[in-house]
Amino acid sequence: MSSTPTPPPSALAVGLALASVYLVWGSTYLAIRVGLEGYPPFLMGSLRFLAASLAFYAFLRWRGHAPPTRAQWKNAAFMGLFMMLLGNGLVNFAEQTVSSGLAAVAVASMPLWAGLFGVLRGQHPSRGEWLGLAIGFLGVVWLNFDGEMQASLGGMLALLAAPIAWAFGSVWSRGRDLPAPFMSTAAQMLCGGVAMGVLGLALGERITEVPPLSATLAVGYLAAFGSIVGFSAYVWLLHHVRPALATSYAYVNPPIAVLLGALLLHERVGADAIGAMAVILAGVVIITRAKARAS
Repeated sequence: MSSTPTPPPSALAVGLALASVYLVWGSTYLAIRVGLEGYPPFLMGSLRFLAASLAFYAFLRWRGHAPPTRAQWKNAAFMGLFMMLLGNGLVNFAEQTVSSGLAAVAVASMPLWAGLFGVLRGQHPSRGEWLGLAIGFLGVVWLNFDGEMQASLGGMLALLAAPIAWAFGSVWSRGRDLPAPFMSTAAQMLCGGVAMGVLGLALGERITEVPPLSATLAVGYLAAFGSIVGFSAYVWLLHHVRPALATSYAYVNPPIAVLLGALLLHERVGADAIGAMAVILAGVVIITRAKARAS
């Protein structure tokens, strides 16, 4: 007796999930910049991920989801180190001296690094993917000629390392023993949040006075929407639509972040950054379409 096939998701559900990933993740760069007005970078990330992961983990256990095994916790901790501590924490660090819009443009290079790590693991890109990688990396080189990046060496290095770390963690995770997707997200955020707190305290970060309400609300927004809503929508998309559509946030988030930074924080993004963004996103689009045709 055959099981009843799962009906495809409605266009409304897909649209709402995409809007969540596009708008929420696109706005997190702005929220990080506001949060930094009252919180140091790594402790802010720690508070964000600990609050989100503990609430999410408790909800999943209440719903009957199995907890991670010891081996799964180790893998989740490794991913939390690269994706949360380094991938997110270095963006927090960079936004102390670099605008939120420019940070989003730099992070847009993540799919390029993921493609490169795939090559190192023996995956053979198509001609179209090679073209996208070449074009995208030209954009990364161009971005580093932007005056704002050159004025902040620490910010520039952090924004180079952050997408590399996130991409490495993403590629490393393939084929690993991990919990079910939602539980895996909670476990990674929990491990990453602990690691960010330890690093922040080791670096001498302290919260010595009551932060402004706007900064606290921004951190709450990052925890509730950036972490729980955004990641949940993304995981749902990965299981219900083509990967090319689910990962399309990579070239939608940067323009949204640049626009929000200009409108709400009066940030100015130079011509070099705008040109580099166009080239990076062109490379990402080419890679995404080439992968879609190959699948």
